[in-house]
Amino acid sequence: MSVKLIVGLGNPGSKFANTRHNIGFKILDCLAEKKKIKFKKMLFCSVKVANCKIGSFKVKLLKPQSFMNRSGEVVFKLMNRYSVDIDDLLIVYDDVDLPFGKLRIRKKGSAGTHNGVKSIVSSINSKSFKRIRFGIGPKQKKISMNDHVLGNFTIEEDLVVKNVLEKATDAVESIVLNGVDETMNRFNVL
Repeated sequence: MSVKLIVGLGNPGSKFANTRHNIGFKILDCLAEKKKIKFKKMLFCSVKVANCKIGSFKVKLLKPQSFMNRSGEVVFKLMNRYSVDIDDLLIVYDDVDLPFGKLRIRKKGSAGTHNGVKSIVSSINSKSFKRIRFGIGPKQKKISMNDHVLGNFTIEEDLVVKNVLEKATDAVESIVLNGVDETMNRFNVL
């Protein structure tokens, strides 16, 4: 049975823990809590990993501990280590081009402006991986993109995040159990 890799994108360290750019980490943390599992640092690679089962599938939840724009190196290394096919890869990340709190599931696509996804596309030489995007937009005109994505959630945004996290974890599980097409039909309409 093949292993499925679910990668949440974010930046390591407490300084970035509650930033918009770390929503991928937050979603995986929520799933790990639901599954009652803990993340552990791997010795051979800059990543935190939690192992679980979703249905009958073996799943590795991954939080790269390199900075966002080097996430692809970790993904490439672990895909090779565990002989993971591109069909068994799911990337979970923030998207400034989606309205705040909106989930969007896709089979494949471009990296857009997201440096973490650009790094993955470059490292694995493919855009054909499943993804769950969590909207963190729109950016206010008066602040830079960097300040927006690396800014902390406001109190109001935090309430929305808490409500959407459960839907996002359900979407992750649905992709593993039911496939991306059924999951897109279910969650992209919300």
